[in-house]
Amino acid sequence: MDLNDAVVTCACTLEWRNDAGVTGRKVSYRIATLRLIRNSVREVYIEINNEKNQIIKLKLKDVLVHKKFMTEGKASITFKAEKCVLLISNAPPASLVDFLKIMFFKLSGNENLDEATIQKNLRTQLLSGKPTKFEEISPVTSAEMIMAKKKAGLLPKSSLTTPSPPLTKKRKFEELKSSKDIASKGPIAKKLYQTSPLAEENLALVDEQKQVLQMCISGKSVFFTGSAGTGKSFLLRKIISSLPPDSTIATASTGVAACLVGGVTLHSFAGIGSGEASLQRCYEMASKPVSAQNWRKCKTLIIDEISMVDCQYFDKIEAVARYIRRNDKPFGGIQLILCGDFLQLPPVIKRDFVNGVAVNQNNKRFCFQSESWAKCVQVVFELKQVHRQTDSEFIKILNHIRIGHVTEEVTKCLLNTSKQKIEGNGILATQLCSHTSDSDSINQSKLNLLTGAEMNFKAEDSDPSMLKMLDSQIQVPSSLVLKIGAQVMLLKNINLSAGLVNGARGVVCKFEKSLPVVRFKNNNEYLCKPEKWVVKTPSGVTVTRKQIPLKLAWAFSIHKSQGLTLDCVEMSLSKVFEAGQAYVALSRAKSLDSIRILDFDSKQVWANPEVLQFYKQFRRRLHDLTIIPLGNKSSNGNKEKMKTALTKLKKSLMDKPLVSIC
Repeated sequence: MDLNDAVVTCACTLEWRNDAGVTGRKVSYRIATLRLIRNSVREVYIEINNEKNQIIKLKLKDVLVHKKFMTEGKASITFKAEKCVLLISNAPPASLVDFLKIMFFKLSGNENLDEATIQKNLRTQLLSGKPTKFEEISPVTSAEMIMAKKKAGLLPKSSLTTPSPPLTKKRKFEELKSSKDIASKGPIAKKLYQTSPLAEENLALVDEQKQVLQMCISGKSVFFTGSAGTGKSFLLRKIISSLPPDSTIATASTGVAACLVGGVTLHSFAGIGSGEASLQRCYEMASKPVSAQNWRKCKTLIIDEISMVDCQYFDKIEAVARYIRRNDKPFGGIQLILCGDFLQLPPVIKRDFVNGVAVNQNNKRFCFQSESWAKCVQVVFELKQVHRQTDSEFIKILNHIRIGHVTEEVTKCLLNTSKQKIEGNGILATQLCSHTSDSDSINQSKLNLLTGAEMNFKAEDSDPSMLKMLDSQIQVPSSLVLKIGAQVMLLKNINLSAGLVNGARGVVCKFEKSLPVVRFKNNNEYLCKPEKWVVKTPSGVTVTRKQIPLKLAWAFSIHKSQGLTLDCVEMSLSKVFEAGQAYVALSRAKSLDSIRILDFDSKQVWANPEVLQFYKQFRRRLHDLTIIPLGNKSSNGNKEKMKTALTKLKKSLMDKPLVSIC
């Protein structure tokens, strides 16, 4: 979180109301810039600037903030003294949250000024005889953050004679406090300014991720890739939160991936079904009111797991975008943000058979082979810093497996894991299967072998008619049957520091209050309470499922494991049937110590030659496609900066060339 930018760009409406709540005057701006400013006596104001209209300044005193929907880019601020309400909408959620946090920090510091300082500032202003000058809010200081936390009761009030309250009492107090709307006492509620290092949104981006984010915010069409564990999904969620929600459509090629980014499947958004129909028929299907409206309001289209979108489908939705939007620019003028790794799972395409042999009419499978790819993608990036694994030896092995290059050393190292013990605390290793049906069969048979009573947990769906869609997009099942001794996997990030993360392995040790208690591999026990998952439909309606965040984990399919980090897994790599499948399976593990490979055949590990060729060209062209700010052409300083940047970029490309391993 950057607390130095006290600015947010959004749509806003100002309503001045009388004592009866009737609106007397109303001003609406489709695009406006909200800025926090301060006058010479340290009074904080919000400045609303539309450029075309007169600037409006509202003093932040005795305000009420409604922030329930701030993660959707919406909020409202009521100025009681001025009887005015500021309604904020279509704000980038991350920017809006930061804006409100800064506002609280600055107000907290302003409220704690001593009376002498206030009188001194006021006297200086009156004696000067000059109008009040406004200046931008300065960066948030550590003292202001501490003061804000102290006001919220987040800092322990302890001394030598008065110890801090017990943790349980403190937790109950915080829960009680968060249940009330403390906006009536201050501008923002506790959850807004609580800076927990455990929350994913508070994790910082590394430099290479920041470059991608900045290019996406600037409006360029971007494709970024990287090996498993480089933080692609994490970065994508940051990008989504930094863009205006009303015109940004987040999609993914699979339902599970769409749920992870809080979006919809690409097929449901595009409105052309599987895309097997003729182009004219696709035009007709996409022209239906709901689909056409989605295409027209979209300014930024995000596609996760782009590697699983086939060539023909990509060309068809590009043509549909131009047709529906009546715009001849690539993708109808829509900004594209594409994310994925073509060296992982490829697209599943329908094959035609001639004399029992599978054929493909145009011999093209991947979307980078489409006619529209080069026209649509302006900038490309490759993330190289791996975050999931820290073992350099394992990372090196994964890099070799990723491109289908298996040496004797790699084979020997992987086979050595076959005898190592990775179980602990009654937790068995999850078996990764190449087929989903195999994993379901194993889980059911193992559960049936357990003695004791079973507990059936039914999901609470907000719309029961959407059962099929929820089952396809959410990992957690609609009906979960558990027994004591059941091997399970956690499907939600609960507490990162305690190891309660998505993919953590555990075993059901008992039931309390009709809820399962799970003991995890690190020996931590957790009472699993129902959690909520939210899925969006193409029309923008949200559907929710509330369920125990667990799934049976004696076995798991490789396809379903994408995006997970597994801490206890075994696999058989002699039966993989697709390029990249072995790499996806292996890259789920955190280290060599947490994996057991039952059998390994180097002949079953390969990478698609067309993808390898694409990545070779991709790296060679990276410095040409990456945009470097040139500045003033007459400036020698800028020329030197450009020359230095180009030299560094070329050197970085040569450090780990893909061709040297192939």
